[in-house]
Amino acid sequence: MKILHVTPELAPWSKAGGLGDATAALAKALGASGHDVKAVTPLYGSVPGRERMSVLMPSLRVGVGGPPEKAACRVLSLQASKGFEAWFIEHDDYYGAKEVYPARADFAERAAFYARAALDACLASGWIPDVIHCHDWTAGLVPPLLNTVLKESPLGGAVSVLSIHNLQHQGVAHRGIMDFLGLPGWLWQPSELECLGGVNFLKGGVLHAARVITVSPTYAREILTPAFGHGLEAVVRRRESALEGILNGVDTDEWNPRTDRLIAAPFSPRSMKGKEECRLALAREFGLRDDPKAPPIFGVVSRLWDQKGLDLAAAALPSFLRDGRLRFVLLGSGDGGLEGAFRALAAGFPSLCGVRIGLDHGLSHRIEAGSDFFLMPSRFEPCGLNQMYSMAYGTPPVVRATGGLADTVRPWSPGATDATGIVFEHADLQGVEWAIGRALELFSDPKAYRKVQLNGMRTEFSWKLSADRHVTAYRAAGAHG
Repeated sequence: MKILHVTPELAPWSKAGGLGDATAALAKALGASGHDVKAVTPLYGSVPGRERMSVLMPSLRVGVGGPPEKAACRVLSLQASKGFEAWFIEHDDYYGAKEVYPARADFAERAAFYARAALDACLASGWIPDVIHCHDWTAGLVPPLLNTVLKESPLGGAVSVLSIHNLQHQGVAHRGIMDFLGLPGWLWQPSELECLGGVNFLKGGVLHAARVITVSPTYAREILTPAFGHGLEAVVRRRESALEGILNGVDTDEWNPRTDRLIAAPFSPRSMKGKEECRLALAREFGLRDDPKAPPIFGVVSRLWDQKGLDLAAAALPSFLRDGRLRFVLLGSGDGGLEGAFRALAAGFPSLCGVRIGLDHGLSHRIEAGSDFFLMPSRFEPCGLNQMYSMAYGTPPVVRATGGLADTVRPWSPGATDATGIVFEHADLQGVEWAIGRALELFSDPKAYRKVQLNGMRTEFSWKLSADRHVTAYRAAGAHG
């Protein structure tokens, strides 16, 4: 089967969150299963490894409106893995900045251009996919294009699939984006693309894709409700028969404590000595207490924004730190107020709390490997990857029962034999305090804690399984090949 992924992020070349990891890992797993896979993504100013890329198309005329000089781009390519080739859309005016999602007035054009360029690159090369898999809002207008403007082209027979990685981000733009893409005027109506006086990219994808996939079964149910639908729940309910949730997986080439060269020492369920070395090294890296009686380390690697519930963690942690009951490390960036709150915690408790603002790939591995618990108090979480990474590294996650967190973490209570972490129900201060207290209770029982660690490390979150389920979804949508 020929499969095209249209995605704004593709790790390791571009990544703002879990989307980049998920799309790259899925494409890699599909390629390894014998499919012919390509992923198209913008060539941002921060993308590394350009010197290893080949020029696939020195000049591609893209079917968009606007000044003719802005309608052309180059397409570079790189063989990412067996069966998986990455295509990069090079256009400095649109993508020359280092950020994946810069705050720019032309955000809609940037998204529309690379999505249409992905389709035109297929037409120009003669590589016609059986499936066009669109990821999140930036690729949301691809299915409407396939159903209208390109219906009579060789791409008209391709099956379009939309993955919703986060329904909160929808891409509402001015009506002129329809003219930019040449979309027919009849799509401008509330039952189609129009939304609150603008064009809603994600709404277009939900309505026009042959199949709609979310990144966990629980999230597929949640987005049918007002609490999680972000105003699109009625639209999603219209497509409920075509909706399903498929869990993401873990790329074990990247996240494996047996082979990870970014951590202090390797370890496995059969030999956990390296885990202790990682714990000690992490404490020293952050300048925390590292004596034998030091309390457990709770780690966080996250974007700092409302969805993640880390404002609740910032409010809950001081009482535990004052009592010396835990240590805490955080790597992340985002909301300025939250960044300040965590910096204040680190300043107030320098021997127990360490904070790094920013992104650091190596440090994210060391936090996963060296922490005793991983804290994810999300208000909503479509899938989440860090809780799965944490379990692989023997670091029981502390999570709220939502989305993919509910689907992947089995809750511990005294006497439980199959638990893999701590799960709490309510996204409030009391819920987070209860969860941290329950984690400390577990840690005080070394035998029970080790059992939870080993349960998590032996749980399989396979991208091969996820890829197989995606292929089943493609066939259910009508794909052949």
